[in-house]
Amino acid sequence: MNSQVYEELKKEVQEIIDLIASKQNREANNKLREVSETLDELLDHAEEDEELLEISRYQVLLNQLHQKINAE
Repeated sequence: MNSQVYEELKKEVQEIIDLIASKQNREANNKLREVSETLDELLDHAEEDEELLEISRYQVLLNQLHQKINAE
């Protein structure tokens, strides 16, 4: 898979973290939903174990961020 895709994911995850830090939970939740949809699409087309592993890492991170958003 293209490493550019993962670089974009990193940027989007950082944006979610920044939104959480600035107490913009609604915006963070919306962005999290967008990134989750992107991950779902990537998962649908993943063929290699490495891709699946990387996608699962992002899914775990997004789940943790989701819990953080909803805890506040």
